[in-house]
Amino acid sequence: GENADVPVRIVMSRKRALAAPVALALALLITGADAWRAAVHASPRLSGARAALARVARPVATRGRVAASDTDRPIGFVGSTFGSNSALFFRQGTLVLEDGTRLRGVSFGAEVALAGELVFTTGMVGYPETLTDPSYARQMIVMTYPIIGNYGVPSADELDSLGLPANFESSKIHAAALIVGDYSHHHSHWTSRRSLSQWLMEQKIPALYGIDTRLLTKKIREKGALKAKIEFEPAYVSGGQALDLPFVDIGALNLVAEVSVKEPVTYGVGNTHKVLALDCGIKNNIIRDLVARDCEVHVVPWDYDLATNAYKYDGLFLSNGPGDPMRVDKTVETIKQVIAQGTVPIFGICMGNQLLARAAGASTFKLPYGNRGQNQPAQCTLTGACYITAQNHGYAVDPTQLPSGWKELFKNINDGSNEGIYHETLPYFSAQFHPEAKCGPTDTAFLFDAFTRAMGNTKAGLPFDLKAVIEEIAAPVLNPPRPVVKKVLLLGSGGLSIGQAGEFDYSGSQAIKALKEEGLEVILINPNIASVQTNTPEMDVQPTDAPPADFGGADRTYLLPVTREYVEAVIARERPDSIILSMGGQTGLNCGIELDREGVLKKWGVQVLGTPVDVIIATEDRGIFSDKLNEIGERIAPSFAVDTVEDALLAAQKIGYPCMIRAAFALGGFGSGIMNNEPQLRAQASVALSGSPQVLIEKSLKGWKEVEYEVVRDAANNCITVCNMENFDPLGVHTGDSIVIAPSQTLSDAEYHMLRTTAINVVRHLGIVGECNIQYALDPNSADYCIIEVNPRLSRSSALASKATGYPLAAVAAKLALGMLLPELTNAVTKSTTACFEPSLDYVVTKVPRWDLNKFEKVSREIGSAMKSVGEVMAIGRTWEESLQKALRMVDPACLGFEAPKVGFGDYGISTDAELAYALEVATDTRIFAVAAALDRGWPVDRIHALTQIDPWFLWKQKRISDMRRVLTGIPLNELAPSTMLVAKKSGFSDKQIAGLVGDGMSAGEMDVRAARLRHGIRPVVKQIDTTGAETPAATNYLYMTYNGDENDVAFDQKGTLVLGSGVYRIGSSVEFDWCSVAAIRTLRKLGKASVMLNYNPETVSTDYDECDRLYFEEISRERVLDIYELESSSGIILSVGGQIPNNLALPLHAAGAKILGTSAENIDNAEDRFKFSKILDSIHVDQPLWKECALIEHARAFCAEVQYPCLIRPSYVLSGAAMKVVFNDTDLEIFLNKACDVSPDHPVVISKFIENAKEIEVDAVAMNGKVVNYAIAEHVENAGVHSGDATLVLPAQKLYCETVRRVKRVTFKIAQRLNISGPFNIQFMSKDNRIQVIECNLRASRSFPFVSKTLKADFIEIATRIMVGEQVKPAPINLLDIDYVGIKAPMFSFTRLIGADPVLGVEMASTGEVATFGDTRHEAIITSMLSAGFRIPEKSVFLCIGPLSAKLSFVESAKLMVAKGLILYASPGTHAFFTEAGVATTLLHKPSSSEQPNFVDYIIDKIDLVINIRDTMADSGSISDGYSIRRSTVDRSVGLLTDLKLAKLIITAFTSDEFVNDGKVKVRAWDELGN
Repeated sequence: GENADVPVRIVMSRKRALAAPVALALALLITGADAWRAAVHASPRLSGARAALARVARPVATRGRVAASDTDRPIGFVGSTFGSNSALFFRQGTLVLEDGTRLRGVSFGAEVALAGELVFTTGMVGYPETLTDPSYARQMIVMTYPIIGNYGVPSADELDSLGLPANFESSKIHAAALIVGDYSHHHSHWTSRRSLSQWLMEQKIPALYGIDTRLLTKKIREKGALKAKIEFEPAYVSGGQALDLPFVDIGALNLVAEVSVKEPVTYGVGNTHKVLALDCGIKNNIIRDLVARDCEVHVVPWDYDLATNAYKYDGLFLSNGPGDPMRVDKTVETIKQVIAQGTVPIFGICMGNQLLARAAGASTFKLPYGNRGQNQPAQCTLTGACYITAQNHGYAVDPTQLPSGWKELFKNINDGSNEGIYHETLPYFSAQFHPEAKCGPTDTAFLFDAFTRAMGNTKAGLPFDLKAVIEEIAAPVLNPPRPVVKKVLLLGSGGLSIGQAGEFDYSGSQAIKALKEEGLEVILINPNIASVQTNTPEMDVQPTDAPPADFGGADRTYLLPVTREYVEAVIARERPDSIILSMGGQTGLNCGIELDREGVLKKWGVQVLGTPVDVIIATEDRGIFSDKLNEIGERIAPSFAVDTVEDALLAAQKIGYPCMIRAAFALGGFGSGIMNNEPQLRAQASVALSGSPQVLIEKSLKGWKEVEYEVVRDAANNCITVCNMENFDPLGVHTGDSIVIAPSQTLSDAEYHMLRTTAINVVRHLGIVGECNIQYALDPNSADYCIIEVNPRLSRSSALASKATGYPLAAVAAKLALGMLLPELTNAVTKSTTACFEPSLDYVVTKVPRWDLNKFEKVSREIGSAMKSVGEVMAIGRTWEESLQKALRMVDPACLGFEAPKVGFGDYGISTDAELAYALEVATDTRIFAVAAALDRGWPVDRIHALTQIDPWFLWKQKRISDMRRVLTGIPLNELAPSTMLVAKKSGFSDKQIAGLVGDGMSAGEMDVRAARLRHGIRPVVKQIDTTGAETPAATNYLYMTYNGDENDVAFDQKGTLVLGSGVYRIGSSVEFDWCSVAAIRTLRKLGKASVMLNYNPETVSTDYDECDRLYFEEISRERVLDIYELESSSGIILSVGGQIPNNLALPLHAAGAKILGTSAENIDNAEDRFKFSKILDSIHVDQPLWKECALIEHARAFCAEVQYPCLIRPSYVLSGAAMKVVFNDTDLEIFLNKACDVSPDHPVVISKFIENAKEIEVDAVAMNGKVVNYAIAEHVENAGVHSGDATLVLPAQKLYCETVRRVKRVTFKIAQRLNISGPFNIQFMSKDNRIQVIECNLRASRSFPFVSKTLKADFIEIATRIMVGEQVKPAPINLLDIDYVGIKAPMFSFTRLIGADPVLGVEMASTGEVATFGDTRHEAIITSMLSAGFRIPEKSVFLCIGPLSAKLSFVESAKLMVAKGLILYASPGTHAFFTEAGVATTLLHKPSSSEQPNFVDYIIDKIDLVINIRDTMADSGSISDGYSIRRSTVDRSVGLLTDLKLAKLIITAFTSDEFVNDGKVKVRAWDELGN
């Protein structure tokens, strides 16, 4: 609709055609989006028109190689509808290339038709500097990064001390035109004085946005710089034939003459070194850098005659400039004269390098497409150091033609081109790149110092040795001996918890591959059995097309606790020569520090690879870290490192409130927070010091921006930054809980590179080897910044950065730990360029965290500096609107996008203004939806910014989404203009989202919108993530989809099997489903079948670049799955390995015609639908608890009265027991029944009788055509009523009767046959009095599949995958009686992070991860499993608070065992009285609600090691309140807590025995030794 000036295929007068856009433009300008929407709705021309000119770029003669669509698409541009302040934004222009390609875009500059040369630049910041660089004269610049204009344009009137424009590289824009993907109509930056559009129009420079810049970049890459022109169709032509604008060859022009000064100008008059600068297009920053080094710079025209020069100069500088150096041979002749004299130092930059080479006798040639950007790697031939450089040139020197005495100084290690020359004996040297940057890095600014040294030495009659000078003034090049490594011990991170999740499975798995590529033996210790990392060569799939190092895991894996005792035992047994600490998160890091401190590593002769331990300590110890930064004058917030609560209070008095507290050696911001007063600080410091030896009290910088850089450094001191990221939320919200955008959107070039340079300086000073993360606080109103912290290891941000850029950080870090150097390593994505480079992105990435706070009673929903999220998603788009909306849907399929529904996601749609203001001011897990609600209510951006401190740029982008939603609302689908639909899709709206807006919001469904969209030719295109912004060809399979493009990057000829991954990690769906997904795609590769993985979780191995044939980082939704399925012509879809999210798509995908592999969609529905499944069980005479489907509360009450409470509420199609609840009365019934209906509104809710004190049994199995081919039967330690994901699982089962096992098998086989299962499935049973009843059946892999597969040494998913793709598999059931060891899987909880949550277990899952270990007995296994889960065996005392009498009676013997072990037993009053009478000595502690002493509240601080609290579910409210207080204060103090009677008894029996100790040492056994 906004493209009304485009010719259309309907019959109408020219006058009407021209009137329509004017009317619409006026409507928008006067009354905004509402009037625009009304105009669209009313205009038949706009609602039904199809554009005649397709935006799919094609040459005139032939169609494009990979067209986006055979159907011409309508024309629509993001941003052209909203936010503009002029009707000019509705005007379009056409970019025409010499090969006939035509691309239409929206004008945001001057409407001046012109011709020039089309080039690209890959820089992600610095457009003001780029446009004013004289070297771009007559060139039309394509910015590969798509979102431009974000930070506006600084003042043109501000001059520096030399009288030069302070913010630009010259006095005007030299580029001919600007071409971008997406233009930001609203800019945000403290230096901004006007928009980019205003500046371009002032300078009469045309500019277009809405163009597929990646398509253009690829064309330039393949054909070289292209002749191009921009055409604008005039609004009125008076008559006659319009003149055809010819193409121009700017290579034939002397562009230097156009940009050079006409008369000499001197800067820095009176300075020591006199420099004559030949101006071929000199940049202002070159002059500034020379003057800053005490140079007087005499700038003369390019053709200045040095023979008649009267200026006495000490050195000759040859500047950069545009065009072909062959056009300025007059300058070359002048330089030859100076060379012949041999008396004056010469320094050249860019064209200056080419001119010096030509003067020396070499030739130059035109590069295919030039090097333009900020990330070119140039290696110094004198020192071997590799530098990241800024470049802008289309020509290069042929170094093979350099005469004797001249040598190559720098070489581009990507394309091999020359980057500089020098003379062996005379002080002549030059660089092809720009040491002064602007825009770009300043890593090589030392060359200016070398030039001034050359002048000083020459004047003093001293020799000049360029190599010696560079070695003296540049960052030192180190040459440490490479470690001799044969056998490496890798420390894993253990089970997943808040702050330490699946990212370490990804990093560890990638590290193992990298180490094995180098032929090393790898030993792993990690109890996370659900991880891909703990796969072993014996069980892992070996694809025939992959090198042996690519798969197979470590050579030997120990599923044991990552603690000093166990790691030392493994070291003593395996005798590794080396250890890597940086791949195991904070767990691995802290363990490594302890191993070093206790002398273990020295004792066994183990060397630490990568970052040394003293460097790790320097970053983790807040006091040392502060001292280290002060050594190099770096900025940190005023702070004090303390180790007592009283010292913390004293520090706060000096700093002032509010202040920030941070714990040392802590994970995910544990113990941190902003403290407003002394009572808050006292309480928080006490908690923080309970889990950390030290805290830092620092000045609060709340409200500042938070920015991160991922930095990589090798042992030789080569250092790069791989990715920078900006937090959506201001400082005060932990980066793990913040929305994060990569690359940064609101930083200027100066800020971006200021922080980049700082990062490199800090990392070099600290001495980190490998990868690390540095976090900053940046003042939004100045250039002031502070360093927050450095993480000397792979982190959550590292995984995000790796997936966001395509750069395999973990693999590179592992190679660097071996002493390999960055320039030696190849970029694994492009397979042709070096790893010593900084990725360029031509898309934007948005990470959104996933919280599961609604699962916990009493939990605080506020988010702050201590992390609470359990997972995260990563969405990729070419506009931020597209990326953001994708990400929000990825976090929760119930979320349609950036909007505020009336129910759910904070209920902000129905909140009052006061409530909404509070929700904006205080950060919570749903604040982004409060922003949506505020925008929907018309609140101005400034008001929202004042409340949230979120940068206005993000808010303006979100307002555009809100406005687009308003435009769509109420328009009947059949009247929705194709162009409007395209704009909505480019803005990230899903089909389902649009369906809920058009018409009455209910008349059109998702598939109706899809059908309309496809009729209009509106389809997404597929783009590659290649790390280089399309600058170089890449053999990458790493893909995403976007509507902001015209061409697919790949051909679709593989017909691969589409595997749906697990999506976001959440409670109930975590790394175990990624293990299943990886096992499936590896099996497909082993079978020689192409695999296509769909997932959006950056923490996973399945989203690693080398795991599958095609990787789509996209939404797992019906819309996107069908897009990929149809585009790839997939042979079928595997959805049973990714957990509940893919399983829920079975029926919708089947209905759409997709081929579901394995069990049929109908039978999946039969198992997921509680009502259908219960009826099926009845029909095949399988026992189950009494049940009833209840639509009305009255019916539910009647059923519960009939069967008697307790009863279980069971919604359908839910994960991890969401909204499942055991209820004991009518009040609870009504509350939780309503919740269940909200969670699963489209499916029935079933209520069943809850059987108390029943044993729970779990079966994982694989079937083929209804016949079971493999199975495992495990038992829960806890009784039924604890969710299976929270239960302690024992395999083989140790406490089941043979008859019970037989009945379980019989029922399992019966269900498999009835549902005709082909693939994986899981059934849960309960057993009481030898009666077996079915709880539920999941026709998919379960979270215990990795555990049973590794315990039984049979990959259940490999078997299932073979069955699902039609391979024949013979039944191979395992005889569990033959297993002579016991495996126990224990849950990991993160209650310490979830402030206020009641740490109790029930039918809804609460754990965030799991671990598993093995032993000869269950007692041995339970101890190692619990230790792996963070449990600490009590050494001094235990507190008992046991409610039910039956529990007290059952616990007597356990209490006696602890007393016999020498433990002091404290007890609550009732428990104390009982055990005293039973003859067990306990000490009375009063409950928290009592004022009597001694009190639990005081003793929990430092006198209790373990709390055992067994609830009485029928207790009075006072007891419940005390129980909560006891449990909560226990986890707040990081004290062990057990709340299940059976588990507590098992653990006590185990730790009071000597089964897990061998001659005073812990027992260790590798996985491959089990059963041998």
